[in-house]
Formats: sequence, C-alpha cells, structure tokens
Amino acid sequence: MGEYTYRPRGVCSNAIHFTIQDGKLSNVSFDGGCPGNLSAISKLIEGKDAQEIAALLKGNTCGPKSTSCADQLSQAIEKALEKE
Repeated sequence: MGEYTYRPRGVCSNAIHFTIQDGKLSNVSFDGGCPGNLSAISKLIEGKDAQEIAALLKGNTCGPKSTSCADQLSQAIEKALEKE
C-alpha cells in the first residue's frame, strides 16, 4: 500500500493526498481548492482503478488555466504508479 502526497502547480489546492492499494484509489483529499467540487471528486473516485481515473481526469482544465485540480490529481496518480 502506498500513501502519497503531491504538491500541485498552477491550481488553488496546495496538496493532494491519496492511497493506492492493489491498483485502487482511496483516501483522496485536497488541501485548499474548491471544497465542494474536490470533495465530490474524492467520493466519486473512491475504490476506483487508479490508471482509469488518471486517464479520465488527464487534461481537464479550470477556466483559463492550462490545468485543474483534477488534472493535477491525474499527474499525481501517474507519478505514484511509476513508483509502485
């Protein structure tokens, strides 16, 4: 089981925390950012396949920004999976 903390760039949240066990995501939480949206994302992806979620969220943007908290989560998941 891997517990990860990722420092996102270019978004309002300042940290993303999650666990990957047997390829599944759990305990996803964000420090900062839009609490309602990020809480909903965390609930929706709980127990889901990490690779599938990374692919699904990759490239999502927030307004005029070139990234989003969801996109940053996808990058965090990809980096974590490289370490697994």
